[in-house]
Amino acid sequence: MSASHTRPNPPVAAVIGWPISHSKSPVIHGFWLEALGMDGHYARFPVAPEGLQTAIRALPALGLRGVNVTIPHKQAVMEALDEITPEARAIGAVNTVVVTAEGRLVGYNTDVTGFAEPLRGAALAGRPACVVGAGGAARAVLAALKALGVSEVRLINRSRDKAEALRAEFGLPGAVYGFEAAGQALEGAALVVNTSSLGMKGYPPLELDLAPVAQDAVVYDIVYVPLETDLLRQARARGLRTVDGLSMLVGQAADAFRLFFDAEPPRDPVSEADLRARLLA
Repeated sequence: MSASHTRPNPPVAAVIGWPISHSKSPVIHGFWLEALGMDGHYARFPVAPEGLQTAIRALPALGLRGVNVTIPHKQAVMEALDEITPEARAIGAVNTVVVTAEGRLVGYNTDVTGFAEPLRGAALAGRPACVVGAGGAARAVLAALKALGVSEVRLINRSRDKAEALRAEFGLPGAVYGFEAAGQALEGAALVVNTSSLGMKGYPPLELDLAPVAQDAVVYDIVYVPLETDLLRQARARGLRTVDGLSMLVGQAADAFRLFFDAEPPRDPVSEADLRARLLA
């Protein structure tokens, strides 16, 4: 991804959500801007659902290059945009809005590549995956799982109807389960992903017993506050491979950084280690 900007520096971008105080995106983008010696800035704005359309339409007037979009705006934001990429349209969620030099608002979804990046080399093709949640983040995860060739997707969600509609929309084989039948959904799963806000600071805990999963399963929690969720703690105790929320966060941020700042973020091992240390400080 790249974006051509003819506007003067310094470029400014931001992240919007409700709540937003937990967001680590300013740390990530700030780290990369500093590493590249760029005169740019990345902020965070608390935007309540009732103010979303007004806030998005104001981005060109404010001079922002764009915003990242987090809970709960990833679907609702689409109504305010001038253009949506085919990939984001197919996913049905936008997590990155770019303001073009002409002031048009273009929606992207960088969550798919961000989610899939840490799963390179995992033996998932032809095997079942279990996903908790059916919101905007789940849409990107289902798109990635379809591309990774899993045999079926078992969705665990409080609203069975919402989850079933989502599964059908992506044309994935599988089934939908309530939390009371989570054990059945987890049986033999090669991948377990929490895409919900359960387990996040300020939200109810995610109560899952990982005993039924495959012995070589990967457990992936996209929550990153706290970074060590109860789900990941349980997975590590069982000797399972885990992927924490910072992995997806950094991966999706890299694509957004290219779009906002028209520059390549440093992703070498030393830079990645330094960034993670800063995020955990």
